[in-house]
Amino acid sequence: MPTARKREARPGETRTQRADRHLSELLQELRVALPGAQVLFAFLLTVPFAARFGELDDAGRYVYFGVLLCTAISVALLIAPSAAHRILFRQRDKEFLVDLSNRYALAGLAFLALAITGAIWVVSDLLFTRPVTAVTVAFIAFFFVVIWFVEPIRRRSGLKRKRR
Repeated sequence: MPTARKREARPGETRTQRADRHLSELLQELRVALPGAQVLFAFLLTVPFAARFGELDDAGRYVYFGVLLCTAISVALLIAPSAAHRILFRQRDKEFLVDLSNRYALAGLAFLALAITGAIWVVSDLLFTRPVTAVTVAFIAFFFVVIWFVEPIRRRSGLKRKRR
């Protein structure tokens, strides 16, 4: 039975060509996610200077700081494939680069989901009561987990079972 890597290849495509294609696809996907993370980070850097920031209680300030850190980590992870590509350029290690970059991208998206969810918490907490905030944040967290992770993982598992 062919390995998963061979099944991913297009007809007549070499391992190097497949790695090049995978890296190109990954970098295109990161071009979508990265600007959102960068804009969120820039916005978060200005929040402490807003008039209502002082209305946050201790919990709100800790959540805000956690959101800021999650956003910074997300941006770092989403940019990491570009840095790794530059450092590994012409080292003939593209398969490793694709695998590493894929892990960075998934981790970056997870931290971005946490950051967005936390940002919703901070804003909701300023606007509404804690129960409304809790329900809103639970819904947003559930939404991200389902559409970004559960559905694609479920589909991937189904495809693997179908191939066997």
